[in-house]
Amino acid sequence: MIDDDQKQRLAQLEARLSEARKAQEPKPRTEEHYTMANQAWRMVTELVAGLVIGLGIGFGLDSLFGTIPIFLVTFTLLGLVAGIRVMIRSANEIQENKLAEEAEQDAQDRD
Repeated sequence: MIDDDQKQRLAQLEARLSEARKAQEPKPRTEEHYTMANQAWRMVTELVAGLVIGLGIGFGLDSLFGTIPIFLVTFTLLGLVAGIRVMIRSANEIQENKLAEEAEQDAQDRD
């Protein structure tokens, strides 16, 4: 039969095994997929918004001055550049947030 000392050691082993299993369990990925999709749509929207604003300004100036579509082309390209710059800024912001989350997670894992 099993004596009290062995029962106590078995209970301690079970407790350590359950703690180890909890530490090894993968973290639930709640809405991570959707947040990445939202961030991608945000960047696409920023790019398209820059193009549309540049197109609108260029078309308005060409209509106002009665010129050939020089302003349309110029401001469309400027809108594209502005959209790309905002998109890059958003990507950097997302990357900084991700690195901060990973650093925080590493700090919690060490504790």
